[in-house]
Amino acid sequence: MARMTESTFLSSDGKTQLYYRVYLPEGEPVGIVQLVHGIAEHIARYDAFASFLSDNGYIVAGHDQLGHGKSSINESTLGFFSEKDGWEKAVQDIHSLHNILAERFPGKPYILFGHSMGSFLVRTYLIQYRSGLDGAVISGTGQQSKALVTGGKLMSALEVRRHGPTYKSDLLNNMAFGSYTKKLDNVRTKVDWLSRDASVVDRYVEDPLSGFVPSAGLLHDMMEGIDYISKPKNIARMSKDLPVLFFSGDCDPVGEQGKGVSRAYKAFRKAGMKNVSMKLYKGGRHEMLNEINKDEVYQDILRWLDGISGR
Repeated sequence: MARMTESTFLSSDGKTQLYYRVYLPEGEPVGIVQLVHGIAEHIARYDAFASFLSDNGYIVAGHDQLGHGKSSINESTLGFFSEKDGWEKAVQDIHSLHNILAERFPGKPYILFGHSMGSFLVRTYLIQYRSGLDGAVISGTGQQSKALVTGGKLMSALEVRRHGPTYKSDLLNNMAFGSYTKKLDNVRTKVDWLSRDASVVDRYVEDPLSGFVPSAGLLHDMMEGIDYISKPKNIARMSKDLPVLFFSGDCDPVGEQGKGVSRAYKAFRKAGMKNVSMKLYKGGRHEMLNEINKDEVYQDILRWLDGISGR
């Protein structure tokens, strides 16, 4: 049985204590997996997956990002990164936890795993930090068009200018997520695009730390980050030998039903990445870790991780 411990570390904003979890396996660990969660959620939602990996020999850790989960100071900071350089601070926080874990458990294969917004942060990390990793898993990602990113940056910048960066903009939230259920049948909630498992959707809806409206500042930070990782000159800076796994559902609207995931995969290959693979799950939506076929997904990821760790 995995043993879970909790602690905090100081964010790169210099003032916020970020909550994090570490899942420790019995016996000698085979590697480390650091999880980076998505927007409007928190690391506790990954408990089942983290426990599974830990039961299979991996140290698993992840933190609640700035403005999320137990790292949010109060309701006003929920869904907000920082007044300035929010995206960069979030990336630096990932690096801080990486350093904590690498120092505590030296010599272990180290894999970074990012989902949704976390996938965009991990892709930024791979550009900026080209050592200290043995692999990366990119879940529920996309590769948005230049026009869409430019429009998103402009609209979010206008909302920040009008109302301030902490403003919870229903306009931006609807622009970002409002169309995600359009291609689904028998829609019950606004977040049915997350999973075909109704119990997962219901728990998300009922969770006060999930599904909130992000701040205009955070959405602008994210659009800036997506713009950064979409530039070929930046993609080309990644370590060419790093193994990378893309996976998603082929009905995930974030990845444009697989098309955006394929574009991201092809961009990595075009940049000269030598060991990149991709899997799209038929009928799967945004959260493949919480899908009706999650057991299959867990096993596929474990098999890939074992290949990296040499087990």
